[in-house]
Amino acid sequence: MAAGSQIFPALLLIADGLGDRLVPELGNRTPLEAASTPTLDTMAAEGESGLLDPIAPGVRGGSDTGHLAILGYDPYRYYPGRGPFEALGIGMEVRPGDLAFRCNFSTVDSELVVLDRRAGRINEGTTELAAALDGMVIEDVTCFFKESIAHRAALVMRGPGLGARVTDVDPHADNVPVWVSHAVDPTDEASVKTARVLNAFVRKSFEMLDGHAVNTARRAEGKNPANVALPRGIGVSPHLPNFDAMNGVKGACIVEVGLVKGLARYLGMTVIDVEGSTASLDTDTGAIGRAVVDALGEHNFILCNVKGPDVAGHDKNARGKVGIIEKIDSMVAEIIEATHGQIIILVTGDHSTPVTYGDHTGEPCPVVIWGPPVRQDFVKSFGETAATQGGIGRIRGLDVVRILTSYMGVQEKFGA
Repeated sequence: MAAGSQIFPALLLIADGLGDRLVPELGNRTPLEAASTPTLDTMAAEGESGLLDPIAPGVRGGSDTGHLAILGYDPYRYYPGRGPFEALGIGMEVRPGDLAFRCNFSTVDSELVVLDRRAGRINEGTTELAAALDGMVIEDVTCFFKESIAHRAALVMRGPGLGARVTDVDPHADNVPVWVSHAVDPTDEASVKTARVLNAFVRKSFEMLDGHAVNTARRAEGKNPANVALPRGIGVSPHLPNFDAMNGVKGACIVEVGLVKGLARYLGMTVIDVEGSTASLDTDTGAIGRAVVDALGEHNFILCNVKGPDVAGHDKNARGKVGIIEKIDSMVAEIIEATHGQIIILVTGDHSTPVTYGDHTGEPCPVVIWGPPVRQDFVKSFGETAATQGGIGRIRGLDVVRILTSYMGVQEKFGA
């Protein structure tokens, strides 16, 4: 840090699934381009824009690998699988030797054909459903299970002789049967055991949940029952370098999903929960923005994720994605006003989730950085097309924190 230089706090704001493709319903514009975003447009006009490949050009990353990369951790080196992040993020214990999975409450028929992977995005009764599965013992393995937000949950397997090299049971699609897990290497006895236990867990979860009172009530209301738990994203507890020590900051994390909370806890960041943040289009972005401002009292680097754009993308809801982007724009305006503009803000996505596709794709996300020390380019609005002309150019996720800490004034000089 140069002597006498001012240190600015920074906000890294991830609009989850922000990037998109041209949508005919929106006049062949992306949802970001169709949205009214006066604050983000002003940031683009006063700052620098560009394109961000969270992992690498064309790579269809997940939120886990995307956030890892954006926070400066090469996912090809550090990614342990999604399960441990999800489990730790919702307060579960993950010990060395445990196997952790991310799960969905899903709807299946009597033949275990998946009818709805998200069980109608169930948002009530999941605590009772999770309690029915928690503590299940299969052979000599104990299965710990906990609900997260909406249809999401996590599973931790604890027992001797478990291996992590197994295939998924979640087919990641509707109208197909639940897959049978197998060991990647049939001579790997530990993974053969894990696959056997995993398949038994799925069958038993159906037996225990199909007739559960919560699902009896859901059927009576015309809703899809959440009658099976489908694990995926197996992983073991990772060791990751401390984020604050690596970057010379004091970091906090304000996000809506357990996955990113778990990652932040592994990195040693302070995780702040916000009442009213629901990882949906109805989330209270005002409360999230106020939490960011409050956190700046004790922290100088804030990671914030708003999940809504990704939810709308998966649901192929173009108007919903426009609406949540507009709410994010208003949130950013309130943060700038509350901090009197004395903050560096970088806004981007962790991956693209086009509403015309309904899943993650490999297109880059637009990125804008704004604040007192940030140089200006000639871009006047924030969007996928405009960003192609920005001064940042096309960068990767691993570049983001380096750019921010340089502008913050906390980065150590490399060389003499």
